[in-house]
Amino acid sequence: MHFGKKPLVGLNADFVARKGDQDSFSFIWSGYYESIQRAGGIPCVLLPTDNEDDLLQQLKTLDGVVLTGGADLDPRRDGYVLHSSVRPMSARREDFDRMLMRVIAENKIPVFGIGAGMQLMNVVMGGGLYFHLPIDMPNSMPHFDRSSTLHHRHTLDVVPGTLMEKVYGDTEIRVNSRHHMAVSEVAPGFRVSACAPDGVIEAIESVEDDWFAVGTQFHPESSSATALDLRIFEEFITAIGGVPYEFSLVA
Repeated sequence: MHFGKKPLVGLNADFVARKGDQDSFSFIWSGYYESIQRAGGIPCVLLPTDNEDDLLQQLKTLDGVVLTGGADLDPRRDGYVLHSSVRPMSARREDFDRMLMRVIAENKIPVFGIGAGMQLMNVVMGGGLYFHLPIDMPNSMPHFDRSSTLHHRHTLDVVPGTLMEKVYGDTEIRVNSRHHMAVSEVAPGFRVSACAPDGVIEAIESVEDDWFAVGTQFHPESSSATALDLRIFEEFITAIGGVPYEFSLVA
């Protein structure tokens, strides 16, 4: 740990493969690292590698990890058919992200998953996904508006006694919404902490006392988020300021 210093927070980078005359590159949307900075942490980039030992060496310097959002997880990796609505993230990024989440879980590293990052957390820990809400939950409200991807919002119902209640209290909450996939079955060791009015799961958190792990389907780092949404980052930064953990190599 880094007592007396700001906590160091890892961010997994997105990856775009080479196409035509354009070389491959990695990037991170600015909202993620700016939110970490505003909450009192120092963001550090985790670039996609296939070397687990190198990843462990990086993670040993960090106090926690924020799993960023992005394109869709590939259902075929979990034995499902690729739906026409799914736009898979790059294979290189998903390879890395799954390894990263596996190492995080093995070592109980504090983690905050956002959007596809929450979906990744849930899948790796043994949960399930809806791949396209209009088909899998036909009575659900719209969760994605192509004409207004930043400003489409819906209300949020928080579960008492959870981190989401600690952040938002009992006031009426409206969060951004821009997803067509969602958590179906919550992974063992996790619980639902917030839902949309139609029942779509919008936040989950670990029930293990020795592991701070939380996920939001909505995007508190987005420019469409509110000042109250930043409180989730602040709770994460506060939690990782004093949670020691030991590392072990994943077989």
